[in-house]
Parts: sequence; C-alpha cells; structure tokens
Amino acid sequence: MNRVQQIGDVAEIMLDYVENKKTHQTDKVLRVPTGSYTDPDQWRAEMELVFKRAPLMLAFTSELPNPGDYKAMEAVGVPVLINRAKDGTVRAFLNVCSHRGAPVANDGHGNCPRFTCKYHGWTFGQDGKLIGISEASTFGEVNKAERGLRELPCEERAGMIFVCLTPNAPLDLDRHFRGFLDDFEALDFANWTYMGSRVIEGANWKIAFDGYLEGYHFASLHPTTINPRTPSNCAHYEGFGPNIRIGFPQRRIADVLKDIPREEWGNQENNGYDFVRIFFPNVSCFVAPEITQVAQLFPGPTPDKNRTVLNYLRREPIRDEEDRANVEAAMNFFRDVTYTEDYVIGLEIQRGLESGAHDDLVFGKNERGNQYFHEWLNWYLEDDISAPEPVM
Repeated sequence: MNRVQQIGDVAEIMLDYVENKKTHQTDKVLRVPTGSYTDPDQWRAEMELVFKRAPLMLAFTSELPNPGDYKAMEAVGVPVLINRAKDGTVRAFLNVCSHRGAPVANDGHGNCPRFTCKYHGWTFGQDGKLIGISEASTFGEVNKAERGLRELPCEERAGMIFVCLTPNAPLDLDRHFRGFLDDFEALDFANWTYMGSRVIEGANWKIAFDGYLEGYHFASLHPTTINPRTPSNCAHYEGFGPNIRIGFPQRRIADVLKDIPREEWGNQENNGYDFVRIFFPNVSCFVAPEITQVAQLFPGPTPDKNRTVLNYLRREPIRDEEDRANVEAAMNFFRDVTYTEDYVIGLEIQRGLESGAHDDLVFGKNERGNQYFHEWLNWYLEDDISAPEPVM
C-alpha cells in the first residue's frame, strides 16, 4: 500500500471516530511507577541507554543550507558541532578541542571555512582534521592525524540531520524509522525555510513528552485554543518502530471529506484532519499550514527538569519585514500556548509525583500513544536487543 492510500484509510477511520464518538483503544491500561519520573538512577540510565544510543534529530537541512554553515549546540550535556563542508557533506563532531578541551565554536549558527579554539588558537578543518597549532615551533611534537575533532555518527535524511551522541556507534535510520521518513520526503521538508526557535523549560522530560502523545486533555486543558478545532479524546495511532504518527480529526472532517473523492482523502492533511509526528525519544512535529512547530525535548540538567527547543519552519521563505514580524508573533504565540497550557501543569505534576501521593500513574486504553512510548522506553532500558520489540 502506498503512502496516500495508507493515510486515506486513516482518514476514513478518523471520520468514523468523529461520527460515532469513538477513539483508538487498546485492550488494557498500563501502570507506570512514579519513580520513572523522579528516580535519579533511572534518569542516568535513560541518558546512557536511550539518548546516547538512539538517533537524535538535532538540526534541519534548512539550518545549514550553504557550504561552511554550522550549528553548535548542547544535547543532554554533550557539546555538539554540526557543519556542512564545501562538497555539501554534513558531519557532526564533539565540540571539544583536542588540546585542552575548550569549544572550537560558540553555540548557535554561523559560517566559516575552519574552526579555531578561542583558548589557544588551534585550528580544525571542516572535516574535523587538525590543521594548525599556534606557535608550533615551541609546542613540541604532535601527530596532527591523531588530534582531530572526535566525530559522531551523522546522517542527513528527509530535510533533517540525525546524530548519535556516541562516537563509532551504529546509526541505522532505516531500522529506527521503518519508512516513517517517507512522510517528510513527501512534504519536501528539505526545501522548507527555517524561521527560528524559542526555548522553554519544564519538568521531567517524560512528563512533558506525555502531553504530546494524546488528545485526551484537549477539552480541559485547551478549551479555547485546540478544542474548538479538534475534539478531545479522539485520536488514531500508528507505530513505525518506536516512532508514532498520531492522527487528530478536525470537528469538520465530515463536511470536508464528503465533497472530496475517496482516493484523494490521503492528500488532505490540515483539511479535515491533522497529524502530530513523534520521533522517539524526544521530538514532536506538528505540520500546520501557517507554520510548523518541531519540539526537541532535552532532559536535564537534573531529573526534574527538561529544556525544550521549539523550532519553526514553513514552506515559503520570508517575503518582507511585515511578514517577518508576523512570523515572530506566531512563534511567540505558539511558545506561550505550549508553556502556559502544557508546561506549567507539568511542573505541578512534578511536585505531585515527588510528594509520594501515589506509587504509580495509569494510562488508559484510550492513551495508546503514551503506553507505546513507555513500552519502547522500557525496551531500551532493558538493554537486550534479543527482547521482542513492542508493536502498536
């Protein structure tokens, strides 16, 4: 079955949900210990067994469109440098000089032919090789071939740049995404324009991420922002390995689809239904006609905190200053809604869980996305590749 047919079938399912007041359900509830959100030992295990092994989406093609472009950032405490070389190749390195450990690029974006450590001026090429030692005649003998930047596994696919934070670790995007990136190829995501980002902070990363995985809370938590467009407790889930495509029907889905041939229903995203696309372990992407929000959730620096980068993209580049002002206003609006309506209650949940009031949380049969995420998280934490993988 091709992608359009598959999405058309999902649209038909969501139409039935709205017309008959139903939602996707599994056959059980799932209990998750509250310690999953508070225990420092589990948090450390998540960093080592999940965030330093799974492919992380750290940048967009549109952030580094030109040769020499780079992005320097921190991901779960790891300093990362991503750059595009003259031949268009994208590479990732640990942003750590091989002399005394200082960064070779400041956090943020830029363009340069080489990277120079601000501490002692050692210089590295776009390929990470050490090409210059300040006052080399007084320093002593150094084998430059052995003192390059430490490279990280990196691959650019479907308009995004994926990195593994462990040097020499395997990076198999086909196995991890199981065809899910075809959605972004079909959207022509590589040719979109990066608008900018906003940063918010919240509770334990899983408390925050749980909120992206269900629509059961729309009526109570988003009565004037999301609920008028999208009915509460009405969603469809598809699994692609550990990743999830969540379908949210719009209230007007029946009125929209009745005038469209059935074979075209798979081409109507944002017209009768929407999708939230989840990249395990920490990315949520909502493609909207006006502007797309891609949230990257980074745990830490302690178990009770997360730092979320809200990235914004759209198909068309900025037209003029008025357009830029409107885009900035839209980014601020989405940031404020995400923080005030989702992250504030997450902080309250964190306090509640740390109080010891309950031994566990319960995810209902209608919260299959949350269940699936926690099942996959536990699979990674078991650190046993022979164990059966969760299935949707």
